[in-house]
Amino acid sequence: MIVKKTLKEIEIMRKGGKILAQIMERLKKKVRPNIKTIELENLAEKLISEYKVKPSFKGYNNFPFCLCTSINEEIVHGLPSQRVLKEGDILSLDLGIIYKGFHADMAVTIGVGKISFLAQRLIRVTKKALKLAIKKAKIGNTFGDIGNTIQRYVESQGFNVVRDLCGHGIGRKLHEEPQVLNYGKRHKGEKIEKGMVFCIEPMVVVGNWQIEKAPDGFCWKTKDNSLSAHFEHTIAVLEKGPEILTSL
Repeated sequence: MIVKKTLKEIEIMRKGGKILAQIMERLKKKVRPNIKTIELENLAEKLISEYKVKPSFKGYNNFPFCLCTSINEEIVHGLPSQRVLKEGDILSLDLGIIYKGFHADMAVTIGVGKISFLAQRLIRVTKKALKLAIKKAKIGNTFGDIGNTIQRYVESQGFNVVRDLCGHGIGRKLHEEPQVLNYGKRHKGEKIEKGMVFCIEPMVVVGNWQIEKAPDGFCWKTKDNSLSAHFEHTIAVLEKGPEILTSL
């Protein structure tokens, strides 16, 4: 069952989303060659404490960290570690927080130093896929409209969408109904209604869309080791249209 939010609850989620966007902005500025991903985790933990919020991911399904750091062929749930970022890598940062009992969730992919033209294109296409999908999050449309928009745009650019991972409803729980797929057919699936809050998160790959679990049991990566990018926003459906809650 999809839990719709009241305007008062959406206002709380808006405030939480803004805090998350501020934390993510500060994390992004620290990404550079020769930094260890564990240093980004330590900063995320410090900022979460500074803003007096709680981490959504730490302890969720035994995930040991606040922040997901996924590099190159890693799609999501990469574990922060002593691994050093190098020039040309691309890094996906995924972070969730809890503010006054409600979760907010967002992700970005950024280049480390100078990156290849292909990596630049992949990031640009994934970011635009999210932007196009958000426009479809309107009362009366369906979740199939969102997935179809992402899939058609991504494939028109010569890339593929991951099929086995998806976006999700969000609120008092990190993952709620519905599943928000990155592929689908127009006018199919559940209708989008006022008060729904969910995360749209295109995960786009250069090669084949098939994925596998990394040996650590948390991270998902591309099976063919091709590059992957990931962007995510928390969206509220209002009378006037979709609102991005996780933006500055």
